[in-house]
Amino acid sequence: MNNLGGRIQRMLQQLGEGVMLFLQALYWSKAAPRNADKILSHLVEFGNATLPIASLMAIFIGGVLALQTGSRLAQFGLEGNIGSIVGLSMVKELGPVMTALLVAGRVGSAIAAEVGAMNVYEEIDALKTLNINPVRYLVMPRLVAAFIAVPALCMYVNVIGLVGGAIVSAVNPKIAVSFRLFRLNFQQVVKFSDVMDSLLKAVVFGVAVSITCCYVGLRTTGGPEEIGRAVTRAVVLSFMFIFVLNYVITRILM
Repeated sequence: MNNLGGRIQRMLQQLGEGVMLFLQALYWSKAAPRNADKILSHLVEFGNATLPIASLMAIFIGGVLALQTGSRLAQFGLEGNIGSIVGLSMVKELGPVMTALLVAGRVGSAIAAEVGAMNVYEEIDALKTLNINPVRYLVMPRLVAAFIAVPALCMYVNVIGLVGGAIVSAVNPKIAVSFRLFRLNFQQVVKFSDVMDSLLKAVVFGVAVSITCCYVGLRTTGGPEEIGRAVTRAVVLSFMFIFVLNYVITRILM
């Protein structure tokens, strides 16, 4: 029982430290214009690391959604509703969640490894010696980049997923729903508020992933083998936060 209590206490302490790191990074975001070059480089990193696999992931997710739901709807003569089903599934849930998971696995792991290596090899101590705030120099640019990049990637994934669903709906003889009917049904059901909900989730997930990976990296100590463990820990924690936050946001927005 004492061991369980100690784990809960450590978990709450780490959660509090993570929140404090977020607040410090938020405070230092006032220096974002002076660090535009760093933010831009991180934005490019987000795009280079995720766009190719995001495109592949999105088009096949949309295609599978259309394939699975369209064949069932066709049994009841309701295949004309496939645009709304694929659209709502992508926009409300799969788009932001899958984008965040992809970012955590591709970019978040790199953040944890880079920051963790700097901490292990005492580069962060060197920054402090030079009177450079590590939160402003390392965390804030990544937080701002995630705040911008993850929603943009989410919208890209949503669009590509819809294109994949529309293509499968049109070419599959069991569904045979034209692009025009797919688009009209999508527009009738999916509202602007649904798109805003998707963007809100993407923003929250992006912030959570960037702060989690930076926090784990800043707490990494020991030798080089600890860097690999830190990367794994950062990705797993990011996944957990994404799933928990997805439920919380969905429950609030209902």
